[in-house]
Amino acid sequence: QVQLAESGGGLVQAGGSLKLSCAASGRTVGFYTMGWFRQAPGKEREFVAGIRLSSGRMRYLDSGKGRFTISRDNAKSTVYLQINSLEPEDTAVYYCAASRSMLVSDARYDYDFWGQGTQVTVSS
Repeated sequence: QVQLAESGGGLVQAGGSLKLSCAASGRTVGFYTMGWFRQAPGKEREFVAGIRLSSGRMRYLDSGKGRFTISRDNAKSTVYLQINSLEPEDTAVYYCAASRSMLVSDARYDYDFWGQGTQVTVSS
């Protein structure tokens, strides 16, 4: 089993920034890709960003390019999501997920383990 623990969420004004963290523990061998998803009230969970842990290859939600940056620190088994120029529409619970696939997928079903999520609220 893999345990994922997100942190770094909070209440921020529009235009501000946040850096979310996801620390992985447990049996992390065999997981090659990490992703961030978000789910706003009444909406489906959507892909935000993903990264292949070995090469650092990244993939982003098209509408988030330029504002979202995903990174990883393999020595700490931690993945980060930097969000700049936050907008009220970014308000959601942000989830970290781990995948055994080498493909940086934007599909929820390609991810095998999920964290509990961290709330991000952006005020206008």
